[in-house]
Order: sequence, then structure tokens, then C-alpha cells
Amino acid sequence: VCIHRVRSCSSIRFIKSKYVCVFDKSTLKFSHQQRLFRTSAVSCGQIVQFKLSDIGEGITEVTVKEWYIKEGDSVSQFDSICEVQSDKASVTITSRYDGIIRKLHYNLDEIAYVGKPLVDIEIDASKGLAPEEDVVETPPMSHEEHTHQEIKGHKTLATPAVRRLAMENNIKLSEVVGTGKDNRILKEDILNYLAKQTGAILPPSPKAEIIPPLPKSETVPAAPKDKAHKVPVPVSRPIVFSGKDKTEPVTGFHKAMVKTMSAALKIPHFGYCDEIDLTQLVQLREELKPLAQIRGIKLSFMPFFIKAASLGLLQYPILNASLDDSCQNVTYKASHNIGVAMDTEQGLIVPNVKNVQVCSVFDIASELNRLQSLGSAGQLGTSDLTGGTFTLSNIGTIGGTYTKPVILPPEVAIGALGKIQVLPRFNGKGEVFKAQIMNVSWSADHRIIDGATMARFSNLWKSYLENPASMLLDLK
Repeated sequence: VCIHRVRSCSSIRFIKSKYVCVFDKSTLKFSHQQRLFRTSAVSCGQIVQFKLSDIGEGITEVTVKEWYIKEGDSVSQFDSICEVQSDKASVTITSRYDGIIRKLHYNLDEIAYVGKPLVDIEIDASKGLAPEEDVVETPPMSHEEHTHQEIKGHKTLATPAVRRLAMENNIKLSEVVGTGKDNRILKEDILNYLAKQTGAILPPSPKAEIIPPLPKSETVPAAPKDKAHKVPVPVSRPIVFSGKDKTEPVTGFHKAMVKTMSAALKIPHFGYCDEIDLTQLVQLREELKPLAQIRGIKLSFMPFFIKAASLGLLQYPILNASLDDSCQNVTYKASHNIGVAMDTEQGLIVPNVKNVQVCSVFDIASELNRLQSLGSAGQLGTSDLTGGTFTLSNIGTIGGTYTKPVILPPEVAIGALGKIQVLPRFNGKGEVFKAQIMNVSWSADHRIIDGATMARFSNLWKSYLENPASMLLDLK
């Protein structure tokens, strides 16, 4: 007799089997006690505990920041369940199952642990349930990040929304060519694929449209500059004097800062400072800003600083390296993943621009715009915040001239940029002129980087910025 389900009632037990037999109640409870515990189900479906899977980077606990569902809601595959925050990034957890939410195991701002149940989902048992050992949780997906799905040995990169669109139209992602970054499949790729299959004519993607520069007479006028000295304004926050000390746990990005800075204390820092004359770069940026605005990108000085640093790292690869814990091996990084320190409401975060060595200044500016938007919203993904090989901190946006930056392990160098000031300087003829001066402060790991190497790198970086046209000779 094959017993498929056992459903309990107050006085008797109903048995659904291939052959209906009558059992004594006490005998049934005794002989199948363990089996009943493992396969008991409610009448409308199987309850599956959806566990928090491994997010990676050694993370074992996260804070639940927002629930996108509540008990009783129906969910489908790839639907967002909740947003959690680790000490590295915010991550959106998506569902693997179609079903009904029966229980939320955590409240907002509570700590959830990897491997522990996150929610209980009721699955329709009539659709067939995988064996118990096959009931696993969905991998987490960072906001604006994309999950890999392996189809016949080919990994695809797409968002849940794109996957849903492909599923609704019976499209295999392995057959679609992605045009996004790292062959990412975009919504436009799915629509274009549909158009080829059905013969429909779809409007061109706005991202692929390049708008030519406007004539000088039609150029967007630049906003008038405010030459007045900006006075710092205190942040408007309600001040409450309770008269009592308050203790709060260190969480989120602050917790990551504690770990990183504690590890940085083991590094002997070597400091080096210099000043850069950005007069020509300021003029060049003013000429390029309108062109960047037409393309929808805000062009700051930072893309030039980052690209010049990458060109310098090609000549001094030791600054784009890492030292192992035993100080026995140095790993030279092939990619220039240059981090940019950002001050946000969540604390200090350092996302990085990937593969700067193969990016144009405009590509870097576009990526910085994306990272700054996500950083302001607290929605940076794990990949945005990890994998950095070199860092620049633009403290000058807040104020200050000199600083002493702290290296972010496992990196071996970091630069801090001061504010740009108009100061008097002498030219080659001994004449005084107004110069746009910025100070830079470098810190290097003195265990593997000597002062001469740091100074030579700084001089090369300085030459690129003081003579921006010279970068054209080395751009790839």
C-alpha cells in the first residue's frame, strides 16, 4: 500500500492511497510515526520553509530592512520577498516558488541568519513537489544586480523582470544575445528577439540613440555660477535632550568600517602629498560638460582623476596589487577596479568602477553616475562594493585641503583629493597668474611600496592632469 498523504482530523485519519484500506488508528500512529512527521501536509498544499541562502563574502547575518510581501500574499517565481542589508551591501531576496506566504520569521530591523528560515511558503501539492532534499532556497540577488542562470552550460545574465518577460513569451534566455554590460540581457533584447520572431517593428531603444551635438546657437546655456562663498549650513535635525546615555549596536556599513579599519591598523602607512595645477583640466571640463549633458551624463572631475590613475597604474602595477596575510606573496591585479569613497546616510561606502583600463572617460562618468544614484538610495549591490584594487577619496567635495587616508585592505594604496582652490602662482616668466590648485594626499603600504615609487606614480598622475591632452597618447 502506497500512502501518499495523511490528513489529520479531530477523531479519525483519512488515508489517500492507490489501494484504499482500513487501518486501526493506534496501529497507524505507531507504525508510521516518523513517516507522518516528515510528510504531513495541510489539505491545500505543502508548507516549505524558504531559508536565507549564502550571500557570499563570508556574510553570516543580515538585517531585514523591508518586506515586500505579508502573510497571505501570493508570490510567483522571481518575485521580490524582502530587502536585507549586510555589512557590505543591500540585497533583494527573490522567491523560487509559486505559492502563498504563510509566515514571516522576522520583523523589520531584526537580524536574520544564513541557513535559517526566512518565510514559510505554501505550495500547491497538486503540481508536484520535489523530494525533501531538493527543497532549497533561491539565491539572493542584489538590487540592480543580475543573477546567473546556467542553461545547457551557458550562463546568462538578466534581471528577474527580464526573466519573467522571457518566461511569459516562452523564450529561452540562452537563445537571446545580450547587449548590456558583460553580455547582460536587457528588456530591449527580449523585445528585439520577439520582433524577429513575429515580424513586429519595435521602436529603437533610447539607450542606443545618439543625439548629435546642437549648433552653437542652440547649445544649452550654462547655468550662471555662484561666485559667492558658500557658508556651511548645519543639518536640520530635531535635537532631543533626554539626559540619559543611549547604547546602539554597530550594524550595517558601520560594522564593515570597524572590521576594515581594524585590519588596516596592521599596515604601516607611508604618506606623500603634492599639489596639482588643474587650470587646463578645468577649462577642458567646461568644454565637455555640455556634450556630456546632451548624452544624459553629468561630467565631474572624478572620471579624469580615475582614468589618469589607471594610466599610472599601467606603469607602476605594484600599486594595483595585494599582499597575502603571511606577507609572502604579492598578487598583481589584471583589472583596475578603482574605488570611489562616498559619504551617504548609511555611512562611508566605497563602490568601484570595474576595468577602468579599458574604459573611456565618458564610460567612467556614466558608471559613476549610476553608482552615485544607487549609493544615495542605499541600493548598491555586493558586486559594486567588492573587488576594488585601488581607491580615490574625494574629500574635497565636503571641504579641506590635506588628509591622511587609510588603506582599504587588501589594497596597498589610496589617494585623497582636496578641494580645488584659486590661488596665485608664478609662470615660467615669473608672472603671477590665477591657478586652479588641488592638493592630493597618498597613503601606501610601506611593506611593499617604497617612497620613490609612490612619488613617481604621483608625478605621472599629476602630469596627465596638468596636461590633459597628454592622456591621448596613452589612451587605449
